[in-house]
Amino acid sequence: MVEKLKMIWQDAKQLKDERGLTLVELLVVVVILGIIAAIAVVAIGGIIENSKKDAMVADAKQMVSAAKLYTASNPVDANTTMKFVGTAASGEADGSSYVDNLKDPFGTDYSKANVIIKPSGNKYTYEVQLVGDKAIGQTTPIAESSLDKDSIKEKSTE
Repeated sequence: MVEKLKMIWQDAKQLKDERGLTLVELLVVVVILGIIAAIAVVAIGGIIENSKKDAMVADAKQMVSAAKLYTASNPVDANTTMKFVGTAASGEADGSSYVDNLKDPFGTDYSKANVIIKPSGNKYTYEVQLVGDKAIGQTTPIAESSLDKDSIKEKSTE
């Protein structure tokens, strides 16, 4: 009989050692996962913002490339402006046929997308004015050599 009680006691002890997680342990795991998720969300948000800025810079560089193609084939007067959004007025070059579907990555459409071409001797300089929800050069156009994602600023209230 004593032998049977010892066996029952050992079985009960084994069952007691195989218990599950306590509520405190589960809460600690949930808190740790929450902290990791919060860090990941912040990091991903910055990556998305940077990719949108890169897309905007790529649009600006594409517009400059289209302006260079235009100047290779057409005579350019002093301070010619190529408009890539809307229709060009008289005296302005229509660049909308060179770049299709320019869309602001921060919103829906650019309100202003221009390249200003300035001849000086046999060379040309190109300045980009690209305005959307966020903008490159809202009032002052940005030179081609200065195009990078650091040149994208919050749009000021004009």
